[in-house]
Amino acid sequence: MCEALLDEGVEFLFGYPGGAIMPFYDALVDYPLKHVLVRHEQAAAHAADGYARATGKVGVCVATSGPGATNLVTGLATAYMDSVPLVAITGQVGRAAMGKDAFQETNVTGMTLPVTKHSFLVEEPEELYPTMRRAFAIARSGRPGPVLVDVPKDVQFAAVSGNGYRQLREAPPPIPAPALEAAARLIERARRPIILAGHGVTLSGAELELRMLAERCGIPVSTTLLGISCFPDDHPLNIGMPGMHGAASVNRAIDRSDLLIAVGMRFDDRITGNPEKFAPNAKVIHIDVDPSEMGKVVRPTVGIVADAKLALGGVLNHLRKSPECGAWREELAVDQAPERRKEAEARGRFGPVRIMEAIREATGGEVRLVTDVGQHQMWAARHFRYTRPNSHITSGGLGTMGFALPAAMGVALACPEESVWVVAGDGGIQMNIQELATIRDLGLNIKVAVINNGYLGMVRQWQQFFHNRRYSETPITGPDYETLAAAYGLTGRTVREGDDVERVVRWAEEREGFTILDFHIDPEQNVYPMIPSGMSVAEMIEEDDA
Repeated sequence: MCEALLDEGVEFLFGYPGGAIMPFYDALVDYPLKHVLVRHEQAAAHAADGYARATGKVGVCVATSGPGATNLVTGLATAYMDSVPLVAITGQVGRAAMGKDAFQETNVTGMTLPVTKHSFLVEEPEELYPTMRRAFAIARSGRPGPVLVDVPKDVQFAAVSGNGYRQLREAPPPIPAPALEAAARLIERARRPIILAGHGVTLSGAELELRMLAERCGIPVSTTLLGISCFPDDHPLNIGMPGMHGAASVNRAIDRSDLLIAVGMRFDDRITGNPEKFAPNAKVIHIDVDPSEMGKVVRPTVGIVADAKLALGGVLNHLRKSPECGAWREELAVDQAPERRKEAEARGRFGPVRIMEAIREATGGEVRLVTDVGQHQMWAARHFRYTRPNSHITSGGLGTMGFALPAAMGVALACPEESVWVVAGDGGIQMNIQELATIRDLGLNIKVAVINNGYLGMVRQWQQFFHNRRYSETPITGPDYETLAAAYGLTGRTVREGDDVERVVRWAEEREGFTILDFHIDPEQNVYPMIPSGMSVAEMIEEDDA
């Protein structure tokens, strides 16, 4: 197992030992693999996830059988929904005890099949090395994702000779020229086109090709939640994020568009709302490496099943002229102007928009921002300006509270010279707060901004709008984060209205090591706009009491 990890170029693995995985941990002592001891197995999966997103390599997490393995499942599902390459290694009870409800036995392969690309149970010692290598190949090929390798304890103890593995390298299939030609002709004829750029752009390293297409054709670009940072926020063609909590002007633009060029995105329900009412007048070019995404939600006019980088390059080669969409860009600029004025005003008031601006100013934008899930996630997505590729890391598809702090550990280990900030809510931060011990032990230079409103904020907002402000089980308390940090030998500050936000954020950024800043904001501050589930742009809520 260790030889396979070394041969795959693994540097870090994140895990927690136990009885059924003990032989592996015994062997680990003799190998130059860097193991990070987390305080909970879910955090191991999220840390491996963060490492994989930051580097593009396969992240590795390890757990024992039973509860150790089941604790990985949330992290595996998070990676699966967001197409992140992981290999999870779990111990299993010995083969003779399997199926007999032995101590700490669970059917981990059966449990994880729905949330992995593949799950292996290694029943023969000779298959262990080749299975490990196949797991990495599957995790990073095509649409990336997590793979689980479950290894019985007696298989770990067995003696083997040789590895019996032959690495296969498959060239990507050629992209059909008629599809590229058809896409190019649609672009040339469009008058109101929009590019919807998703996570697939980052996964394929297609940022340059995306920019070339947008600039050559003058097409406005909207980045999905997971696509944020694949196209610079300060670029004049970037119009912002679409969807349930995206910019209202972007949602109206999609509604009026005549062509959507969807690249590496899957038409998530948070973007489309009711798919029957989504972009009713638009033709659709859909580029995605996963054929199962074609027509799953929105039927494309032209579907291109290919890596985003190759597909965009192919479309560019087939373009003969640029579309005439100057009037469309002017129209969008007029619609965006009121939003930008309102955002500029918010930057001067105590609250999440000012906090995002303070982090941007203190870091000069040279930062990896890792966000948790909730209102703060939307504020960070909408109001932080991302100008570097792959600088925004979040849990999108599964929406996993507790993701950010352990994921930031993986990011910080992957990028030790870079500034890493966590933006989290007072609910999500408590879900994996025990990882402060891991952060302390490793001496990681992570800064945390807790956007503390005393509620499970996003759920409270829904209760305000749709349940007559009956705040059932959404008020939440938490520790004094400054005192809690001190208990771990770390540093924290509490920040309230009237305090110098910019000074405190600069102080945190300039000091070495971990710092947590606890920002107490208005308990009923809401994220706007908001499109209720299953509804359309016409039913968008844009302000209080609307």
